[in-house]
Amino acid sequence: PQNGTKAEASKETSAPSDTKPQNGTAVNGKLEALKRPRHVSGGVEEIVDPFCNPEKPQRISFHDVTSAAFLIKGGVERTPCPKSTSSDRYGMELYLKKDFLQYTGSFKERGARYALLSLSEEQKRIGVISASLGNHAQGLSYHGWKLNIPVTVVMPKAAPIMKIQKCRNYNARVIVEGNDMGEAKSLAMRMSREEGLLYVNGYDHPHIMAGQGTIGLEILEQVPEPDAVIVPVGGGGLIAGIATAVKALSPKTKIIGVESEKCASFTRAMENNGPINTPIKNTLADGLAVPKVGYNAFATALPLIDRMVVVKEEWIALAILRLVEEEKCVVEGAGGAGLAAILAGHLDELKGKKVVVLLCGGNIDTTVFGRCLERGLAAEGRLVKFNVEVSDRPGGINDLCALLVRIGVSIKDIMHERAWLRDVHTVEVKVVCETVDWSHSLKLKDELKKFYSKVEFSDVPLALSNGSAK
Repeated sequence: PQNGTKAEASKETSAPSDTKPQNGTAVNGKLEALKRPRHVSGGVEEIVDPFCNPEKPQRISFHDVTSAAFLIKGGVERTPCPKSTSSDRYGMELYLKKDFLQYTGSFKERGARYALLSLSEEQKRIGVISASLGNHAQGLSYHGWKLNIPVTVVMPKAAPIMKIQKCRNYNARVIVEGNDMGEAKSLAMRMSREEGLLYVNGYDHPHIMAGQGTIGLEILEQVPEPDAVIVPVGGGGLIAGIATAVKALSPKTKIIGVESEKCASFTRAMENNGPINTPIKNTLADGLAVPKVGYNAFATALPLIDRMVVVKEEWIALAILRLVEEEKCVVEGAGGAGLAAILAGHLDELKGKKVVVLLCGGNIDTTVFGRCLERGLAAEGRLVKFNVEVSDRPGGINDLCALLVRIGVSIKDIMHERAWLRDVHTVEVKVVCETVDWSHSLKLKDELKKFYSKVEFSDVPLALSNGSAK
């Protein structure tokens, strides 16, 4: 797609000033009218995005990616791609592309800036609109602010408050509506038609894909001729762009996509020979939770992807933990998906080879981050729980605690229960504790069984039940 073509796909008239409320506050009932069904059948009229037509998918080319690289140079960070400090532990020459170091915390800035710079002068004056849960909205809002282009973002009610507020801080018009992304997008598309705003799809617009592909160019400059590049996959725009760039310059490099088992929409699309709606469950990798991959992204990426991998949530949690402890990197679930595939043993054929893992985003909610660390510790056998029946005489629990101190474990939580036991002279104690590793946990288990007759211990953790601890 050439620069300036976007204006042809949208109205050339701007909306009256009273239709543009500040920070999503409806004025004169305009927003309410847009939310109501408009079709004569009584259903909500769905508007097709002219840039994402299922009947005529657009494939981007290497030329599109190089054009994007030229335009966005100086406007986004050229992020580092250092060798992992744990390469030897994983048995491969592992490099980490740290695109979570962009100003707004994710790779989405690249495509957003290129899409905005590619607008006609008239469309730059009128503005753009998009629906997003967070990262795309932030990238579009920030660069719209920097380029003085009006930006409207429609965010579902489930969007994190922190991300909503950041978009407002970047002077975007933020409208919080819809129970999910589908409803938010429907509203955004209707507003696009009403106000002449150009709708910018966060993963399937050709300019967005081309902008994300600049990561591939940087990777090949920083790590010449890698054997594989591992890319998290949600809507498919990121892997489409990167694969286009990498395969053009280094055809032998394998492109491997990674999805969470809770939202494997690209894998299902491959099985279906085309994008298909996929049920989405709550996932740590919320940035990958796209129910249907983009038509343009699928058409572009499918011939270029060598393999798709689906990982369990526990491996994503463990990857987040490893990146914090070993690389001093705080990433969101989507950002940890690539390393999760390695930890899970899905990519053992890459041992001894040069591999690049993309850490695509770092916008993780603080409370979710805490849960991820705990799940990671549990998956590795470093956070364990056990139930044990001890004497209810004075000093019974003290003796148990003394045993734990002697072994060197740290108690995280402890509670005791009397009412549901058959023996009135005993008390059941439930303990959650942190150990050095699983062998230390097994030592704890052995010591408990020496002194107590009734002990229930944690199951073998996920990272070990799959065969080996990485």
